[in-house]
Amino acid sequence: MLKKLVFQTDFGLSDGAVSAMYGVALKVDTELRLYDLTHEIPQYNIWEASYRLYQTISYWPEETVFVSVVDPGVGTERKSVVAKTKENQYIITPNNGTLTHIEEEVGILSVREIDETVNRLPKSGASYTFHGRDIYAYTGARLASGVIKFAEVGPELDLQSVIMLNNPKAYLKSGIIYGKIDILDVRFGNVWTNISRELFLSLDIDFGDLFEVTIIKNDRQIFKNTITYGRSFADSRLGEAILFVNSVDSIGIAINQGSFAQAYHVETGINWKIEIKKVDK
Repeated sequence: MLKKLVFQTDFGLSDGAVSAMYGVALKVDTELRLYDLTHEIPQYNIWEASYRLYQTISYWPEETVFVSVVDPGVGTERKSVVAKTKENQYIITPNNGTLTHIEEEVGILSVREIDETVNRLPKSGASYTFHGRDIYAYTGARLASGVIKFAEVGPELDLQSVIMLNNPKAYLKSGIIYGKIDILDVRFGNVWTNISRELFLSLDIDFGDLFEVTIIKNDRQIFKNTITYGRSFADSRLGEAILFVNSVDSIGIAINQGSFAQAYHVETGINWKIEIKKVDK
């Protein structure tokens, strides 16, 4: 039986919103095991919500239920859905792009629209601004505890109706890898790209090789310098930049015991491009 329920929001922990979601879940089943993925998604940042799910979900057991609420369209006509992944997990979220990385990197088997006439917290129908509590936490708890089965969530949707964010892939051309800055390792200021280890290694490289790295935002060059490729941060001097393979098997850039993102004012998103070229010895 499903018993694990994992929450992700942009609510923060400064008020009672997350606690209310916990309370709703435990009213459904006091034996539910509740966990937090994060509640520090930047407000309204659907892209980061999508990425953090991808970063995390594959490390959880099958049949874990995730509730992800980053919902700038709350109260509008956007649909509330439950997706079943190819790894046999469930994600409850608005249909607003949050499933982008899961579809591309994990795969989605089926999506159902939440039938709010059945799967909504009793006596909450007059509220249109806290679906995280009234619909997502309630439905997630019912699914995780076995009160309802996936088929009882609501009608199945065509997978083509699932909204996806624009997510161009990295590519190699004439000896240069072109990619983008996907996300930050926020605590330490490391920059994570969408360049996979496999694509990077196609340049025929080894640890200790030098690369010319260029970061561009909206056609304006933000950074250009040579950086060494290493196994870990210790392969660089204190305060020196390093290219490395991060925990999701993509290329990252760090400063040993410093913040690359802060040092060079690097942010994330589709307008933040990166180019990597091997320097000839």
